[in-house]
Amino acid sequence: MTPGVPAGAEVPAGRVAVLGLGLVGGSLARLLHARAADVVGYDADRATRAAAAAAGLRVADDVAGAVAEADVVVLAVPLRVMGAVAAEVAAAAPSGATVTDVGSVKGPVRQAVAAAGLGERYVGAHPMAGTEHSGFGASSADLLDGAPWAVTVEAPGTDPGRLAAVLRLVTGPLRGTAAVLTDELHDEATALISHVPHVLATQLLNAVAGAPVRDVALGLAAGSFRDGTRVAFTDPVRTEAMVTENAAWVAPALRKAVRDLEAVVAALETNASLTGFFHEADEVRTRWVPRRAGAGAAGRPAGTVVPLAGDWPVAVLERCAAGAVVTRVDADGVHLG
Repeated sequence: MTPGVPAGAEVPAGRVAVLGLGLVGGSLARLLHARAADVVGYDADRATRAAAAAAGLRVADDVAGAVAEADVVVLAVPLRVMGAVAAEVAAAAPSGATVTDVGSVKGPVRQAVAAAGLGERYVGAHPMAGTEHSGFGASSADLLDGAPWAVTVEAPGTDPGRLAAVLRLVTGPLRGTAAVLTDELHDEATALISHVPHVLATQLLNAVAGAPVRDVALGLAAGSFRDGTRVAFTDPVRTEAMVTENAAWVAPALRKAVRDLEAVVAALETNASLTGFFHEADEVRTRWVPRRAGAGAAGRPAGTVVPLAGDWPVAVLERCAAGAVVTRVDADGVHLG
């Protein structure tokens, strides 16, 4: 076992370059460093680079220096600069380097990466973990340890070897699980479980902020208000960008929410029953257990193994679209739980 590496951790072969050392990129670099992986980071902000270096990370002075010998390049930058950074990667990274990312919207990222000439080398990725805080100072190796990831592909079209490299990274040193999905399926799902909740949490906070009894209400607020508004304390610029980047899926989901709430208002004004509204999700309440932080593949039953032969990415994609996740990749193939 490599010194300093916890039992059961797998050190990935090759170097991982993390471009962007904010909350998620910084947490990813910290976790890989803690697992004795060969990782180098870069951030456009000089103060962030200094903070990362002070935390013990290897930090490059520019994109070219970070990716020069990389086997996997992780784009952890905002979408507004994704195209420019991808172009720098295309000019400096080895041709064999696989490109991935950590963004919460996948379609626009693939477009930006493809425009830079990296489309054939790209495999999308999104760790389903975060906080309302931002910046390297808020990052932690614990944030992504054992997190579930979405890994997105074009079907057909994604290079199987590059997909395997990203899956090995996620399920190996990061100890996570991976749901292999299309960009479209990912973006539709994350609209429901991430982007719309950010909008609703912000609206709840706005409603209280603009109320005549604001100060009294805030003085009385406890757990339900805290939990319901937590993500509304995320940097508003970041939240706005996330929501607008996925507008095609967020807008219809919000329209449904508006219709449902209008029906609740009508029922309250007419003294009609709200039983259907409050019991519609009973099956989810019964079946769904929120993921324990850092759980990874722990407790998942053994599933099928898809050999790394033929058109295996399509087979994995089909199983993940039905709810399976990748728990590890080894010589036997892709293990699904």
